[in-house]
Amino acid sequence: MGAASGRPLRIAWVAGELSGDILGGAIIEALRHEHPDTLSYGVAGPRMIAAGCEPIESIDALSVMGLAEVLRELPRLLRLRRALVERLLRERPDVVVGIDAPDFNLGLERRLREAGIRTIHVVSPTVWAWRRSRVKTIARAVDRILCLFPFEPAFYAGYGVAADFIGHPLADTLEANPDPQAVRGSLGLVGAEPVVAVMPGSRGSEIRYLSGPFAQAAKLIAEQVPQVRFVTPVAKPALRAAIEAAIAEHAPGCRWQVVDGRSREVMQAADVVLLASGTATLEALLLGRPMVVAYRGAALTAFLMLKLGLLKTRHVSLPNLLADAPVVPELLQDEARPDRLAAEVTALLTDAAVRQRQVRAFDAVRGQLRCGAAQRAARAIADLAAQGAH
Repeated sequence: MGAASGRPLRIAWVAGELSGDILGGAIIEALRHEHPDTLSYGVAGPRMIAAGCEPIESIDALSVMGLAEVLRELPRLLRLRRALVERLLRERPDVVVGIDAPDFNLGLERRLREAGIRTIHVVSPTVWAWRRSRVKTIARAVDRILCLFPFEPAFYAGYGVAADFIGHPLADTLEANPDPQAVRGSLGLVGAEPVVAVMPGSRGSEIRYLSGPFAQAAKLIAEQVPQVRFVTPVAKPALRAAIEAAIAEHAPGCRWQVVDGRSREVMQAADVVLLASGTATLEALLLGRPMVVAYRGAALTAFLMLKLGLLKTRHVSLPNLLADAPVVPELLQDEARPDRLAAEVTALLTDAAVRQRQVRAFDAVRGQLRCGAAQRAARAIADLAAQGAH
């Protein structure tokens, strides 16, 4: 029997990372608005708990980044997954919802689905870009997958996987094109000088490969635009020393401020953002901030991805993938030279037409993504829960 019997929906959640907690909290709130007596429990963070999810394990248990860290934590993660499988098989909720954390959740979802429990996964892994073989794993693991980007359901349809586009929750919450002056004061930036946000990444490897070229590019930009100021938000305190060393070595005369965290405020304050390819590019798009995207990695990784064709998309940055056109300069590996980076940033600082071309494309993408992601996800989850067991 399922929830169709008239009793409250019983939904188990397994979320990973801070972003999963934020999304899960919004979906649970939307579910409770339509189905006030819904019973939610699972691996949850503070936002999900505040929305009414009973925690059986902290979301911190899944928040492990980096290969070495994952290997060290693997025995504990496998024990946790076995314990969750055993508990959920006993309790048989109407649906199990995995949010992100695909390496953990897809294995969990597959075991539960094979036992007749309905499963749904929120946030598609980037199978359309690389490691397409994972689609077979997803097909075995889930009844439905809820996608944040509009091009993803068509990709899954080619593999027989039921997928729905729900939009992106950040698009529903971020204010488009905020006034930079409104946040500059809080960052200690006074005056009307142009500001460039320099964001070489949130991982040690990204800082190692990009902080030097970014600092060298900043020096060249300052020669063309003498009044420019630079701001870098540091994702983790451990990364600050390497960033400051690169600035001191390559751009000692530049006016440069390094702040802890506050990446969104830094982007809001900026006229242009120079950043590593990653999820921050989507945030910059939604904020309407012109940008230049770069990426450098190990030579072997780059060879495999770019030369041997492991990367299956024409573009790597989310703005270009979503616009389906190269609206944002992407400088990868050997192309991410200081002179090229500086030329692209300077063009955005000094040419209004170049800036507007990006911003107009961003407005169109934002309109696509802003469609009530939490409400759409809640409806899909409730519909699947109401169908009961397989």
